[in-house]
Amino acid sequence: MAAVLSGRRVSRLVFMTTPPSAKKITSARTFHGDTFLDSYEWMRDKTDPEVLSYLEAQNAYADEMLADQEELREQIVEEIKSRTKETDSSAPTRKNGWWYFTRTYEGKNYPSLHRVPDRGERPDPDGELDGEQLIFDCNELAKGEEFFSLGGQEVSPDGRLVAYAVDTAGDERFTIRIQDIASGEVLDESVTGAGYGLEWAADSATIAYGRVDDAWRAYQVWLHEVGSDPETDRLVFEEEDPRFTLNLGSSLDGKWLQLLSASTTSAEVRLLASDLSGDPILVAPREPNLEYTVEPAGDIQVIVHNRTRKDFEVALSPVGEAAPETWQTIFTAGEGERIEGVAAFSSCLIISMRTNALARLVLLPRTADGCGEPRQLPAPGLAGMRLAANGDYAAPFIDYIIESLLTPDATWSYDLASGEARMIKEKEAPNYDRERYAQRRLFATAKDGTRIPITLAYRADLTPDGTNAGLLYGYGSYEVPSDPYFAPALISLLDRGMVYAIAHVRGGGEMDRAWYEGGKLTRKKNTFTDFIACADELISSGWVKPGRLTAEGGSAGGLLMGAVANMGGDRFCAISAVVPFVDALTTILDPSLPLTVGEWEEWGDPYHDPDVYAYMKSYSPYENVEAKEYPAILATTSLNDTRVYFVEPAKWITRLQEVGKGGPFLMKTEMVAGHGGPSGRYARWRQIALRRAFVLAAAEADSVKSEGVEG
Repeated sequence: MAAVLSGRRVSRLVFMTTPPSAKKITSARTFHGDTFLDSYEWMRDKTDPEVLSYLEAQNAYADEMLADQEELREQIVEEIKSRTKETDSSAPTRKNGWWYFTRTYEGKNYPSLHRVPDRGERPDPDGELDGEQLIFDCNELAKGEEFFSLGGQEVSPDGRLVAYAVDTAGDERFTIRIQDIASGEVLDESVTGAGYGLEWAADSATIAYGRVDDAWRAYQVWLHEVGSDPETDRLVFEEEDPRFTLNLGSSLDGKWLQLLSASTTSAEVRLLASDLSGDPILVAPREPNLEYTVEPAGDIQVIVHNRTRKDFEVALSPVGEAAPETWQTIFTAGEGERIEGVAAFSSCLIISMRTNALARLVLLPRTADGCGEPRQLPAPGLAGMRLAANGDYAAPFIDYIIESLLTPDATWSYDLASGEARMIKEKEAPNYDRERYAQRRLFATAKDGTRIPITLAYRADLTPDGTNAGLLYGYGSYEVPSDPYFAPALISLLDRGMVYAIAHVRGGGEMDRAWYEGGKLTRKKNTFTDFIACADELISSGWVKPGRLTAEGGSAGGLLMGAVANMGGDRFCAISAVVPFVDALTTILDPSLPLTVGEWEEWGDPYHDPDVYAYMKSYSPYENVEAKEYPAILATTSLNDTRVYFVEPAKWITRLQEVGKGGPFLMKTEMVAGHGGPSGRYARWRQIALRRAFVLAAAEADSVKSEGVEG
């Protein structure tokens, strides 16, 4: 059955029922002389049976509206499965005399962690390994749980114990378990409600861990002795400024724990000796607009900072040096580039940076008086690259990963002595022939003339003839780049003739710092208009036919989806909004909510500034829903999401159902999950299939079965 929306035929979206009826309880939100009347704020309480009943009713409504896509969803799940090597292993990582790797097994949701002793050669986990030890199996840990996620795991320096953080609700609050590797016995699980951050002290008997406050801000680091009562744990440091979060890490040389206090625009680092001798050492006091990180490496520290250059530079100084004016610069970013970070090894530094909207790695050899000439690690074309989990400070090689939309992630190893790179392992994608597909870079022109990069992937036989369906993805916040990565579900789109595009809009981290600043605070609307410009480019260039373009974004990218639906929804036949941040102004006005105060430097402070309030109100999706035509919209969310409360998409979809035209407007809520959706790969495949079937059907690209899949 088909329906006609604004002159566009939307296939497979069946209009048979009406949305659930939502009661109205008007509440007034008054700031700076402006009052917004909100009828649906009552939905915020997830313990209210009426709220839960309403969410279940919306789930049932979405199920009914999408019922005739069930076969397509099952096809996509089978296609993802057919292109996934279910029984597989990861490339091994060397640390403290062991090689570590993970295994996955057909029919099992989660990986298991293993190791073998280092015998001088890199082992091949695809074969049988002598002396292999199972550290833990997440499938066993997850038994009886509807949701399971790890927030980190670390093996003690002496190799006897493993500590790991477990979340069984999806709210990203963890119980820390400490287990004897040889016996499998859990020795301690007394630390509960922990945040991210988990490191061992040098004694292999003490762990450092992070805690969050009521607003889910990481603000404390504690020390806990294995087997002791948490009431006796020792507070290492507390970050009192609500704009700052406290991050815990450790140096590759094993000598230091790193405590990074960071806001969006400022940072401060303390180093604590891993033998726990002495108090934390302050590297440099926080200053407005000074951002820096520190990587200790023997008797020096490597600092990445923006003290004198907006796009950052790399400097050296003695460990713990607290005088920034003495930092010795050794590497700077070029025009339009951005240095992101550094990993410090005994013989070299590896610098992560952005160049032409692509991630690149630069190697600096360490010398007696500093560093030698930089050399870029090889990477092909439109592929991105990132460091692998190198755990050996003195390793004679550096492992890194190359990946693109069409290339499964491949681990490469760079030999520091010979300068040669070889591929160690490429993630296998069965039933996939990459020669059948192509990728390229396009550019859209924004309203102010800025060129916006677009990364494009498509079936190689397609041409820009104005007939194709398309999916445009975007994010554009927090200086987070939208790097291309390979996903089996993408091939299900490409095989059906859909063009897939990533809009590298301002506000993201694809290029230099100016690119980020051009899409934040009172320039935030550039993110939205850039995305619309990319949609217009796909259509005007002939790559996508008008009426067959869809869009997707998640979290802050869901804000992008909501704003674009209001500002330029006529470009799209459907929008998939994943855990969407669509009630942005209400959230950023409430300092008690998770992340709010710290994010005033990202969005502005509407609580105190009337101009920021007015600007945010002009684009916040929920307040700007109108009685006009909208594309079909599917919002997916999770009840236990801490980062973006389920109430945001719930209110937004309800308001669209009330006054919006077109549609349909649908919402699916995972009742036991968090920001990342359901846990376990098979459940995630089904959620991906739900979203992919939705856009394929709307774009009339659902009738072709994916290549190479039987059944």
